[in-house]
Amino acid sequence: MLSSTPTALVAAMPTLFRQGLLAVLREQCPALRLTLTANAAEAAELMTQHAFGLLVLDGALPGLNLTALLASLRRARPAQRLLVLADPGTPAQRADARAWPGTRLLMPAHVPPHALAAALAPWLHAPTGNYSPGPPQIVPPYAVVGRFSRRELEVLRLVVEDCCNEEIAARLFINVRTVESHRRNLLQKTGARTVVGLAARAVREGWV
Repeated sequence: MLSSTPTALVAAMPTLFRQGLLAVLREQCPALRLTLTANAAEAAELMTQHAFGLLVLDGALPGLNLTALLASLRRARPAQRLLVLADPGTPAQRADARAWPGTRLLMPAHVPPHALAAALAPWLHAPTGNYSPGPPQIVPPYAVVGRFSRRELEVLRLVVEDCCNEEIAARLFINVRTVESHRRNLLQKTGARTVVGLAARAVREGWV
């Protein structure tokens, strides 16, 4: 990446998805020194004080002003490698294309680990200034898994986000019993014994 001791700042909520993201980064670059925060203000301060080889931001991080951050990075570190994860329809996804030059990458939140690894590999193994990934890559929000229905995949994604049954029901506009049914089906189809095991395998296999 950048030096003999590659560094990355990951600003994201402490969810199972973040654990999967960190596993991908460590697998791709075992020597990577990671700094973690779930606080938008702290992330902005760290970016100001330290030159990280890679910045990974959750576009939905509470308190994150992505527009201001991008403007600041353009002024201070125009070559900063930045990955923003954002759901379709969010301000980050609707950001002006000029905000995403060759050293900045916009990808859907909960991108499959294998796709994330492929997108980040060139950055993690090339010195600063020697590589430009070109236009932003757009990757489907989750891999297509034939054994699951579309609704099951939606439930699975929210399970990985550590949502309880009531939260899943509210976000998908279905009742709690339907959520419970989908979760039972997911456990049966995957052979997982617990919801934690199901979420961990979903991240590991790239199902969400």
